[in-house]
Amino acid sequence: MEWKIPVAIALVFFGCCSNVVFLELIIKFDTGAGNIITFFQFLVIAVEGLIFESRFFTKKPVIPVKNYLYMVCFFFTVSVVNNYALHFKIPLPLHMIFRSGSLIANMVLGILYLNKKYTASKYIGVFMVTIGITMATMASAGELDKEVIQPYDEDDDLTVETEDDTEWVEESSLTDYMYLCIGILMLLFALFVSAAMGIYQEMLYSEHGKHPKEAMFYSHALPLPWFLALAPDLLKRVSMFNSSEPFIFGIISIPSMWMYLLMNGITQYICITGVFTLTTECPSLVVTLIITLRKFFSLIFSILYFRNSFTFTHWCGTMLVFSGTLFFTGVLNTIAERVGIIKPVKQVKQE
Repeated sequence: MEWKIPVAIALVFFGCCSNVVFLELIIKFDTGAGNIITFFQFLVIAVEGLIFESRFFTKKPVIPVKNYLYMVCFFFTVSVVNNYALHFKIPLPLHMIFRSGSLIANMVLGILYLNKKYTASKYIGVFMVTIGITMATMASAGELDKEVIQPYDEDDDLTVETEDDTEWVEESSLTDYMYLCIGILMLLFALFVSAAMGIYQEMLYSEHGKHPKEAMFYSHALPLPWFLALAPDLLKRVSMFNSSEPFIFGIISIPSMWMYLLMNGITQYICITGVFTLTTECPSLVVTLIITLRKFFSLIFSILYFRNSFTFTHWCGTMLVFSGTLFFTGVLNTIAERVGIIKPVKQVKQE
């Protein structure tokens, strides 16, 4: 139905953008909280699906469970790798922007494995969006230079810089960039795995039909036992969250991190509902474009809300992203055709 797509897009933008706020509040408290965040999100969505979709496993899935297992492998890998990347000196804004660069990965895999063809405007649009995201990424990475920890206070007259101090700073800076490179490689790996998952979903739906609620339930419920391998890390985060500053509601006291985690799980449910609906109603590249734009809006909102730096390069990247979107969607071509600047052209292949 026509209303499904705009509603799904609204859910994606509202749910995912608000989700970023709670994510950043948690990450600022503990950069290693990625696994417990993912586990809680999976648990919330799995419980909802167990009750309303699976009806406590009394409803037989339309798509065979073994096919969902393949998708779960993609999904779980992407989630865990992206989480661990935060351990490697990846700032959250850089993390968000880099993950938005999946357009090219999606297009490359679509050409290689699905033999898809795209119009020139789509190539130009994807290229511009990717360049814009890259510019914003490099601008965010440049901020790391300003965050190098100094082993002495330059304003302290009693502190004397020594040769050992200088060597320590150089080694610390080198280590930070080595960690950053490892984190970027992890994000790059997750980028292509995520694009492969999108292609696999598209092939799965073309064979068995579109069942977003079912896919959402099984893709989140099946990986839950795998989190047992991460139990030590999860228990550590539970202890840290319990000791966080509490919110007081009358006579009830709730640790702030658990409240943020709850809201993060709820908004993630809203977000993922929209995403899975889009995957059943739109081609994978269109879904990727919408999610990319959502991540960019989330980045801008995060920077403004948390007062992170936003340089001229960031603004240039923003303009390229919006311009690339116009090229990709064909808006400029449509306007030009209507005013008679160019003649209507036949599409190569509607994807």
